[in-house]
Amino acid sequence: MDPRKLYRTLENIIKEAPRFESEEDFLEHVIAQIINNEEINIIGGRLWKLNDKRDAYSLVAQMGNVDVIRQNYELNIDKYPMFKKVGLFRSVLATETDEYLIEKGIYHYSATGVGARYKLKEVSGETGYLYSYLIALNAKGLDDEFLNKLNIISMTLSSILRTKDMESSAKESMQELEKAKEIQRSILPEHEYKFGNYELFGLSVPDRIVGGDFFDYLDSEDEERLGVALGDAASKGLSAASQALYVSGALKMGVGYQMKMSAMMSKINNLVNETFPYERFVTLFYCELSTDKRGLCQYVNAGQNPPMFLDYESGNVERLSSTGPVLGPAPYQKYGVESINFKVNDVMVLYSDGIIEATDQNFKFYGEERLIECIQKHKDADPKEICNNIIQEVNVFSAKGVYSDDRTLVVIKRYK
Repeated sequence: MDPRKLYRTLENIIKEAPRFESEEDFLEHVIAQIINNEEINIIGGRLWKLNDKRDAYSLVAQMGNVDVIRQNYELNIDKYPMFKKVGLFRSVLATETDEYLIEKGIYHYSATGVGARYKLKEVSGETGYLYSYLIALNAKGLDDEFLNKLNIISMTLSSILRTKDMESSAKESMQELEKAKEIQRSILPEHEYKFGNYELFGLSVPDRIVGGDFFDYLDSEDEERLGVALGDAASKGLSAASQALYVSGALKMGVGYQMKMSAMMSKINNLVNETFPYERFVTLFYCELSTDKRGLCQYVNAGQNPPMFLDYESGNVERLSSTGPVLGPAPYQKYGVESINFKVNDVMVLYSDGIIEATDQNFKFYGEERLIECIQKHKDADPKEICNNIIQEVNVFSAKGVYSDDRTLVVIKRYK
């Protein structure tokens, strides 16, 4: 399942959850709903809780298609070094080492950390971490795709638990929001931009006072390249704005140091993972236009909605898919770099999910196909007109809709 679709599914599960007195009851309910959702394709799970001494995890609940083990069974931290790997990497796939669990037929397992993360000092002097809860989920296949799925589940649930704690202690003040709004305005460039044979136009409309979408144009020192970025923090409000500001700043530094695109994205991912361990993920598309006569454009896509690239002559539209995972859930990720070539009048449209996931009164999405048709229909227009036509069409489509999100667009067109 696409990470953003999985996130939306989890968000709906959480939104419909009744109020629970304890974190354990809440997590049990969500795990049960995840197992019952056929699209997520998870067949069973267990919930473990870190004890007060932080030296063992105790079994809290087990559900779905799992081998039943005795209630309150404990796994000692010192005898289970994999726990500390979860603390470092968030999610792991591993071979079982506990003799009792092996006797129960458990030979391989998955584990993902949820909730607060505690820092521990090891004897060797290295720093280790332990999560408040561990969730072990069963699926028919344990692979890298499943690992990414675990990371999204972990980050989403951890963020919800943290948000509940924050809401119980204080409410965001309007003064803080106004400050955040000013900060967010400072990271957005002017709408129109010209570079070599290209014209660009960008627009960002937050759903709330502040939002998690951002775009940027980044000049290189040699003036032969222009970086174009569009990002989307999956959080809401102040939290999303702070993540957007951080990623935007990290991107500027990476471009300033002339880092290779793949290395830069890996570095930003690690920074987001370290700085926002309890927040939800960030998606980011970054490309570099050049003065190259062939119209070379290199790009890396960290889980962002695939930009649409229109070949003017044929009218065909190509989706520029992800070249690596979303930013934040797990460190040490790798990102590939792909390339395309702009011919005269070709168009690229970058967009956030607030565009394609805008809904009408019947909860139908605006969707990628309508976006493609709109781009094709207005391919002779300039970037500003294309951008405004898309926004207008989305606004009309969703005028009576209930759900809304930040809406951001960047349109790039080559003229010579």
